[in-house]
Parts: sequence; C-alpha cells; structure tokens
Amino acid sequence: MVEGVGRAERTGRNGPRGRGGAGTVRKARVAVALRAAVALALAAGGLAACGGAGTPTLNWYINPDNGGQEKLAATCSKASGGKYRIKTSLMPDDATQQREQLVRRLAAKDGGLDLMSLDPVFVAEAANAGFLRPFPASEAARFTQGVFPVAVQSSTWNGKLYAAPFWANTQLLWYRKSAVKKAGVDPNAPGFTWDEMIDAALRTGTTIGVQGNKYEGYMVWINALVASAGGRIVSDAGKGDDAKIDIDSPAGRAAATIVRRLATSRAASPTLSTDIEEQSRALFNGARGGFMVNWPYIWAADASDAKAGVIGKTIPSDIGWARYPKATAGQDSKPPFGGIEVAIGAYGKHKNTFAVDAVTCITSTEHQKEYMLAEGNPAARPAVYDDPEIRREFPMAGLIRDSINAAAPRPITPYYTDVSGAIQSRWHPASSVKPNSTPRESATFVHQVLRDQRLL
Repeated sequence: MVEGVGRAERTGRNGPRGRGGAGTVRKARVAVALRAAVALALAAGGLAACGGAGTPTLNWYINPDNGGQEKLAATCSKASGGKYRIKTSLMPDDATQQREQLVRRLAAKDGGLDLMSLDPVFVAEAANAGFLRPFPASEAARFTQGVFPVAVQSSTWNGKLYAAPFWANTQLLWYRKSAVKKAGVDPNAPGFTWDEMIDAALRTGTTIGVQGNKYEGYMVWINALVASAGGRIVSDAGKGDDAKIDIDSPAGRAAATIVRRLATSRAASPTLSTDIEEQSRALFNGARGGFMVNWPYIWAADASDAKAGVIGKTIPSDIGWARYPKATAGQDSKPPFGGIEVAIGAYGKHKNTFAVDAVTCITSTEHQKEYMLAEGNPAARPAVYDDPEIRREFPMAGLIRDSINAAAPRPITPYYTDVSGAIQSRWHPASSVKPNSTPRESATFVHQVLRDQRLL
C-alpha cells in the first residue's frame, strides 16, 4: 500500500547540490542509475508505441482502483469526438513500485507514456529530472482554480505546475461509538489529543489502529505528528544537502513521545511494526477495536464488508468520525495529505495537444465527483463536497473537506525518497523510538544521506 492515498492503495536529480565533492559523487551515481534505468526499460520490452495509424492513442498509467480510472478513460475518449482514445495501463499496488516503474520508462524517454497517475510526493522528483511537461500559465488556471491549495502546492515545483490535482486525501480519526461512550470521551471535542485517546483506550481495553510498517504510510504518521506539534521535518528541501533538517526540535520530540507511548502500550496493535492500512482496519473492526487513524476509503469498505458478511452487520452503525487528533493541547492538528495528480510525460508525441485536453477532461469537477462516488477517493475540488449525492454517500464529507484544507503535505523535494527512507530507518520499529535521541539521530542521518555520506 501507499502512503497516503486511500482505497486505490489497498489492492512520495538535477537540483542544487552542496559545495563539496559529495555532489560530484551523487551526479555520477545518478548517471549510472539513469543508464541502468534505460537498460531495464529496454529489456522489459522496449519503448512503448504511441499508437499506429488512425485515431491517436494516449497511454495513461494508472494506480490500482476498482475500475474508476478505466471508466474515465472511456468517458473522456468518447467526449473527444474521435480525436483520440485513452488506453489505461495498470501499475503496481505499492507507491514506491509505481515510482520505480515510471522512472524507468521516463529515464528511457519513453514516448508512449502520455499520462500518469502520480503520487504527490513524487511530483517534485519527476519534474526536477525533466520527466514531466509543465503546464504554462495559459493552461494552469483550469487545473488550479477551485482546487484545494495544498493539492496545488504539491503539484508545483520551482513555481511551475507539473501535475493536475485529480483526487485529494486526508486521514480522519475513526472511532467506535460504543468504545468512546464507555470511555466517557468525545473525540469531536475541540481539545481532543493523542494522549487523551491513548488514556481512553487503556481505560476501556480497546486498541488504536495506526500504520506502523516500515513504508510510506509510517512516514505519513510521523509527518502529521510533527506538523501537528508545530514543526516540520525539512525546510528549504529543494536545496538538497543545503536543506535545513528540522526534525530535531520540540515538535520532533513531541511526535516521538506519542509514537513511543502508543507503541509500548496495551492499546497498540500486536503487529504494529508490520501494520498497513488494511491491518489497521481489521484491528478496528475486531473485538477490541476502539480508535483508528485512516483514510476515508474505510467508510465504503466497511459498509461493503458488512453487507457481504465479512464483518458484523452492526459495525458500520457503531462507527463515528472526528478530525485528526491534536499532538499538543491548544494547537490545531495538521492532518495528513495524500491523493493522486495526473501528469503529462515530457516525451509523448501528443503532449502539447491531446494530452492536455485529456487531463482537462479527467480532472474536471464533474468527473472528480463521479470518481469519488465510484471509488470513495475524495475529490481535489472543494465544490464537490457540497453536492447532495456526495453528502448522502459520505456523511462526513464536510469534515473531509475541512481536513484537507488544514492538511500538511510531506516535504516537497526532489530528494523525497531519500528523506522518507532515512526517517523510516531511524524511527522503525515504533517501539524503539526514544524522544530524547531518535529525532536527533534521524536529523543527522537525513543530512548524511543527502550529502552521500551514508546509504539507506
């Protein structure tokens, strides 16, 4: 599963370097990596075709869902009036594997990669490498007006828009109404914190589901805790090894305190170190389920499972929702941000014509609504949340919209994979986190990785 993109997950270098010799070493490594990527792409089957004679074909590489993107491809193909057709190609389930597949093809200057569904955390990396076609100012407005600012921010690199927000995402606090009644707490109270939630779970013998595996979902949790405590992991991230590593801070220590307290308590999942979104949902739906932070897809997923008899039929009616818990009292939480953007490959034959038209169709308000209803993945345009159909299907639609508006993105940097990997390696497993040392050690390690002094 991915870090931060909901139901679809079930099934986030040419920039400035440091002044020393490390930059040269890194450039050499990158050149070798790119040559290897070209070889891998060619060995995997060569450059994809752009379509033969007749109607031009646009190849759209999509992340797994339940058929919503394929349906949109057919809808937008028909809407083009025969000017082009969109063909979908399915990428792996995992966000990191999706990135690897796309990078291999783009490094090989694959002209058959016209469109791609891209995790927000990888936009800066692909844009910085010259792999994506930017949207000039004359086009950008159609993809940014009436769109969540955080989604636009995550689609932008060096002042240029490189991807069109398709759907956005955030996590909510999900709770069992029976558990909070027994605990005597109100998760919707203005001051509800992680500590209060842990206390409530311990009092009632219930659990708190989180994503603690060593993968991007764990980084989502860490980043949200740090941001909710008023800090950030990295600032000036685009400066490479000149970036300021900020996780060794009061906010970083507050985040580490929460992680350790939960991980070493009876409220934690017994398999926390390997839990991803679906394991968290299974824990929440179990006999001791009490609380969980997870993406909105779980609402439709639990309703479907209850109907099919996979879980108890009364479970959905026992589920409540609230904003992501506060890390510190008196300071508003910063929920996670995720989603999918649609980008245009830099080497496609139709990148300046049909591809732009296709992205406009795919990311329209109408089609974002359709996709949200079909897949349960939240729209990137706030107006969708006022639609009566959306309100009926998602009674928490207003909270999702407000949470996305308040969400904090993960570091926007072309070196995101290094930053995330370095943080995960020093914070995993969650039970090993030490508030007085882990933030400092991870800050040092991120800095060393960015300077090529250490390897992940």
